Amino acid sequence: MSLIAEERFRALHTAHFRDLLGFALRRTATADDAADVVADTFVVAWRRLDEVPPGNEGRLWLYGVCRRTLANHTRSGRRRERLGAKLGSALREAVVPDPADEVLLTVSVRAALAALRPADRELLALSIWEQLEPGEIAVVLDLPARTVRTRLSRARARLRHKLGGDGPPGDGHVLRDGGAVLPTRLAPGEAR
Repeated sequence: MSLIAEERFRALHTAHFRDLLGFALRRTATADDAADVVADTFVVAWRRLDEVPPGNEGRLWLYGVCRRTLANHTRSGRRRERLGAKLGSALREAVVPDPADEVLLTVSVRAALAALRPADRELLALSIWEQLEPGEIAVVLDLPARTVRTRLSRARARLRHKLGGDGPPGDGHVLRDGGAVLPTRLAPGEAR
Protein backbone atom coordinates (compact mmCIF):
# COMPACT_ATOMS: atom_id res chain seq x y z
CA MET A 1 0.00 0.00 0.00
CA SER A 2 1.27 3.47 -0.78
CA LEU A 3 2.34 6.06 1.74
CA ILE A 4 -0.67 8.19 0.78
CA ALA A 5 -3.02 5.29 1.50
CA GLU A 6 -1.37 4.68 4.89
CA GLU A 7 -1.75 8.35 5.80
CA ARG A 8 -5.40 8.30 4.74
CA PHE A 9 -6.05 5.19 6.87
CA ARG A 10 -4.32 6.75 9.89
CA ALA A 11 -6.43 9.87 9.46
CA LEU A 12 -9.63 7.77 9.30
CA HIS A 13 -8.59 5.82 12.38
CA THR A 14 -7.65 8.91 14.37
CA ALA A 15 -10.81 10.78 13.41
CA HIS A 16 -13.36 8.00 13.97
CA PHE A 17 -11.93 5.43 16.39
CA ARG A 18 -13.52 6.95 19.53
CA ASP A 19 -16.92 7.38 17.89
CA LEU A 20 -16.93 3.78 16.59
CA LEU A 21 -15.78 2.45 19.95
CA GLY A 22 -18.64 4.27 21.70
CA PHE A 23 -21.06 2.93 19.08
CA ALA A 24 -19.81 -0.63 19.70
CA LEU A 25 -19.68 -0.28 23.51
CA ARG A 26 -23.37 0.65 23.61
CA ARG A 27 -24.24 -2.46 21.60
CA THR A 28 -22.03 -5.20 23.06
CA ALA A 29 -21.90 -7.00 26.40
CA THR A 30 -18.24 -6.31 27.16
CA ALA A 31 -15.54 -3.80 26.35
CA ASP A 32 -13.46 -6.62 24.85
CA ASP A 33 -16.27 -7.45 22.43
CA ALA A 34 -16.55 -3.78 21.46
CA ALA A 35 -12.79 -3.56 20.89
CA ASP A 36 -12.93 -6.67 18.67
CA VAL A 37 -15.78 -5.22 16.61
CA VAL A 38 -13.98 -1.91 16.09
CA ALA A 39 -10.74 -3.68 15.21
CA ASP A 40 -12.59 -5.80 12.64
CA THR A 41 -14.24 -2.67 11.25
CA PHE A 42 -10.88 -1.04 10.67
CA VAL A 43 -9.54 -4.23 9.07
CA VAL A 44 -12.37 -3.95 6.53
CA ALA A 45 -11.58 -0.27 6.05
CA TRP A 46 -7.91 -1.08 5.47
CA ARG A 47 -8.72 -3.76 2.90
CA ARG A 48 -11.31 -1.65 1.11
CA LEU A 49 -9.70 1.76 1.56
CA ASP A 50 -10.38 2.64 -2.06
CA GLU A 51 -14.13 2.27 -1.41
CA VAL A 52 -14.21 4.55 1.65
CA PRO A 53 -15.85 7.82 0.60
CA PRO A 54 -14.13 11.08 1.52
CA GLY A 55 -15.25 13.39 4.35
CA ASN A 56 -18.34 12.77 6.47
CA GLU A 57 -19.49 10.05 4.04
CA GLY A 58 -16.45 8.03 5.12
CA ARG A 59 -17.58 8.28 8.74
CA LEU A 60 -21.04 7.02 7.81
CA TRP A 61 -19.49 4.25 5.73
CA LEU A 62 -17.48 3.14 8.78
CA TYR A 63 -20.66 3.11 10.91
CA GLY A 64 -22.31 0.87 8.32
CA VAL A 65 -19.36 -1.53 8.36
CA CYS A 66 -19.32 -1.47 12.16
CA ARG A 67 -23.05 -2.23 12.26
CA ARG A 68 -22.64 -5.26 9.97
CA THR A 69 -19.61 -6.40 11.96
CA LEU A 70 -21.70 -6.20 15.14
CA ALA A 71 -24.42 -8.32 13.50
CA ASN A 72 -21.83 -10.94 12.54
CA HIS A 73 -20.39 -10.84 16.06
CA THR A 74 -23.85 -11.33 17.57
CA ARG A 75 -24.63 -14.28 15.28
CA SER A 76 -21.27 -15.87 16.10
CA GLY A 77 -21.96 -15.40 19.81
CA ARG A 78 -25.33 -17.12 19.51
CA ARG A 79 -23.76 -20.02 17.62
CA ARG A 80 -21.08 -20.35 20.31
CA GLU A 81 -23.73 -20.31 23.04
CA ARG A 82 -25.82 -23.00 21.29
CA LEU A 83 -22.75 -25.12 20.71
CA GLY A 84 -21.66 -24.64 24.33
CA ALA A 85 -25.12 -25.64 25.59
CA LYS A 86 -25.14 -28.69 23.31
CA LEU A 87 -21.65 -29.71 24.43
CA GLY A 88 -22.54 -29.13 28.09
CA SER A 89 -25.60 -31.32 27.71
CA ALA A 90 -23.59 -34.06 26.04
CA LEU A 91 -20.95 -33.90 28.78
CA ARG A 92 -23.57 -34.12 31.52
CA GLU A 93 -25.00 -37.23 29.86
CA ALA A 94 -21.61 -38.86 29.30
CA VAL A 95 -20.60 -41.55 31.72
CA VAL A 96 -17.14 -40.81 32.96
CA PRO A 97 -15.49 -43.71 34.74
CA ASP A 98 -13.97 -43.01 38.11
CA PRO A 99 -10.17 -43.35 37.73
CA ALA A 100 -10.00 -44.71 41.28
CA ASP A 101 -11.95 -47.77 40.15
CA GLU A 102 -9.35 -48.53 37.49
CA VAL A 103 -6.51 -48.06 39.96
CA LEU A 104 -8.15 -50.40 42.44
CA LEU A 105 -8.80 -52.99 39.74
CA THR A 106 -5.24 -52.68 38.40
CA VAL A 107 -3.76 -53.09 41.89
CA SER A 108 -5.92 -56.17 42.49
CA VAL A 109 -4.96 -57.73 39.17
CA ARG A 110 -1.27 -56.99 39.66
CA ALA A 111 -1.37 -58.59 43.12
CA ALA A 112 -3.16 -61.64 41.73
CA LEU A 113 -0.63 -61.92 38.89
CA ALA A 114 2.27 -61.63 41.30
CA ALA A 115 0.83 -64.53 43.30
CA LEU A 116 0.86 -66.80 40.22
CA ARG A 117 3.74 -68.97 39.12
CA PRO A 118 6.07 -67.34 36.55
CA ALA A 119 4.98 -69.88 33.90
CA ASP A 120 1.32 -68.86 34.37
CA ARG A 121 2.21 -65.18 34.21
CA GLU A 122 4.14 -65.77 30.98
CA LEU A 123 1.25 -67.63 29.35
CA LEU A 124 -1.25 -64.95 30.36
CA ALA A 125 1.05 -62.14 29.19
CA LEU A 126 1.56 -63.77 25.79
CA SER A 127 -2.17 -64.29 25.44
CA ILE A 128 -3.40 -60.92 26.69
CA TRP A 129 -0.67 -58.35 26.14
CA GLU A 130 0.84 -59.84 23.02
CA GLN A 131 -2.58 -61.03 21.80
CA LEU A 132 -1.21 -64.36 20.64
CA GLU A 133 -3.46 -67.33 20.01
CA PRO A 134 -2.65 -70.64 21.76
CA GLY A 135 -1.13 -72.02 18.56
CA GLU A 136 1.16 -69.00 18.31
CA ILE A 137 2.11 -69.25 21.98
CA ALA A 138 2.99 -72.89 21.35
CA VAL A 139 5.50 -71.81 18.71
CA VAL A 140 7.00 -69.13 20.99
CA LEU A 141 7.34 -71.54 23.94
CA ASP A 142 8.24 -74.55 21.80
CA LEU A 143 5.39 -76.61 23.26
CA PRO A 144 2.55 -78.58 21.69
CA ALA A 145 -0.55 -76.42 21.05
CA ARG A 146 -2.75 -78.79 23.10
CA THR A 147 -0.41 -78.35 26.10
CA VAL A 148 -0.55 -74.57 25.76
CA ARG A 149 -4.37 -74.60 25.62
CA THR A 150 -4.57 -76.70 28.76
CA ARG A 151 -2.00 -74.64 30.67
CA LEU A 152 -3.56 -71.35 29.53
CA SER A 153 -6.99 -72.49 30.67
CA ARG A 154 -5.59 -73.50 34.06
CA ALA A 155 -3.63 -70.22 34.38
CA ARG A 156 -6.82 -68.24 33.69
CA ALA A 157 -8.71 -70.29 36.27
CA ARG A 158 -5.98 -69.71 38.87
CA LEU A 159 -6.03 -65.98 38.15
CA ARG A 160 -9.84 -65.86 38.44
CA HIS A 161 -9.55 -67.70 41.75
CA LYS A 162 -6.92 -65.22 43.02
CA LEU A 163 -9.24 -62.37 41.99
CA GLY A 164 -12.11 -63.93 43.90
CA GLY A 165 -14.25 -64.86 40.91
CA ASP A 166 -14.61 -63.53 37.38
CA GLY A 167 -14.13 -59.88 38.35
CA PRO A 168 -15.53 -57.10 36.14
CA PRO A 169 -13.38 -55.80 33.29
CA GLY A 170 -12.57 -52.10 33.49
CA ASP A 171 -11.10 -49.48 31.19
CA GLY A 172 -7.56 -50.33 30.21
CA HIS A 173 -8.18 -54.05 30.75
CA VAL A 174 -8.86 -56.90 28.40
CA LEU A 175 -11.18 -59.85 28.91
CA ARG A 176 -10.38 -62.82 26.68
CA ASP A 177 -12.57 -65.89 26.20
CA GLY A 178 -14.48 -65.15 29.40
CA GLY A 179 -11.18 -65.59 31.16
CA ALA A 180 -9.06 -63.45 33.39
CA VAL A 181 -9.07 -59.68 33.51
CA LEU A 182 -5.61 -58.27 32.91
CA PRO A 183 -4.28 -54.71 32.68
CA THR A 184 -2.99 -53.79 29.23
CA ARG A 185 0.25 -52.32 30.61
CA LEU A 186 2.68 -53.43 33.27
CA ALA A 187 4.52 -51.10 35.56
CA PRO A 188 8.27 -50.74 34.92
CA GLY A 189 10.20 -53.68 36.32
CA GLU A 190 7.24 -56.09 36.39
CA ALA A 191 7.72 -59.45 34.75
CA ARG A 192 5.78 -60.17 31.60
